[in-house]
Amino acid sequence: MWVPWPYTMVAAVALATTAWLVRPKSRFGAALRPFALEAALVCSLYSLWRIAGKVSVRHAEGAQDRAMWIFDAQEWLHLPSELAWQQAILPHPLIVQFANLYYAIAHVPAVIIVLLWLFIRHRDDYPPIRNVLALLTGACLVIQLVAVAPPRFLPDLGFVDTAHQFGQSVYPQVGTGVNNQMSAMPSLHVGWAVLVAFAAIVASRSRWRWLVLSHPALTCWAVVVTANHWWLDGIVAVGLLAGAVALEASVRRALARVPWRPAGLTLAPGGAGAGASAGAVDGAIDGGDEALDGLGQPILVHGGEAQP
Repeated sequence: MWVPWPYTMVAAVALATTAWLVRPKSRFGAALRPFALEAALVCSLYSLWRIAGKVSVRHAEGAQDRAMWIFDAQEWLHLPSELAWQQAILPHPLIVQFANLYYAIAHVPAVIIVLLWLFIRHRDDYPPIRNVLALLTGACLVIQLVAVAPPRFLPDLGFVDTAHQFGQSVYPQVGTGVNNQMSAMPSLHVGWAVLVAFAAIVASRSRWRWLVLSHPALTCWAVVVTANHWWLDGIVAVGLLAGAVALEASVRRALARVPWRPAGLTLAPGGAGAGASAGAVDGAIDGGDEALDGLGQPILVHGGEAQP
């Protein structure tokens, strides 16, 4: 369903070459070069994600045992029953098919759309969100080296593979090519969806921005009722996201205090740093209105504008 990684890797090389060839001093080059570089980076990250999805799990031994451990742990924690949630929608084929489609196609386009929106409309907020995306994805792929079966691989418990039932699955039939499906823990679907909502809420000042919370809510619902993830898969992904946001903000602050200055952290006209709005992400983490500009100086954020 998704673009094969060799194509996106070729696109990354072509975009990087284009950025290197254009003249940054020209108006066209000044506009094209940043976009080409970021597009090359995103294509590279996408390619690595697709490659890792094929090779991250070399064997499936113990995957079902770990899934049963998660099942028991969730009962001990009194988390809601995935089986009960799935059985509630099984009598309604249209709802089941909608859940299958949402699981299959919503996560990647949502990430691409929010990255493009940030790059075009909120350029200063783009780098920290892109960095968090890379950290989150990398952390999830490392944990997925330990095979964990999704609920649909436990039919004895009553779970149904709804996507195969309606011919909507992005995976091979159960029993063939299962190795790269034993990576339920943690859920990248949930982690990416929460990141998309976080980015939109932090960067936008529209009163309608809270509607974006429907995306992670629908994603959590879809991954559970289709028996593709356990509740703990999503909880762990959100925890990793919180850690990635905190780590990115800490590194950004530390770099702002060193004597040397990266090229992207020079002063812009008016005295605000190039990373001024990115400090709004730091401010969101700390829970206050005070943020840091691109040079590590305190600023106040009022109504979406950074005031020195």
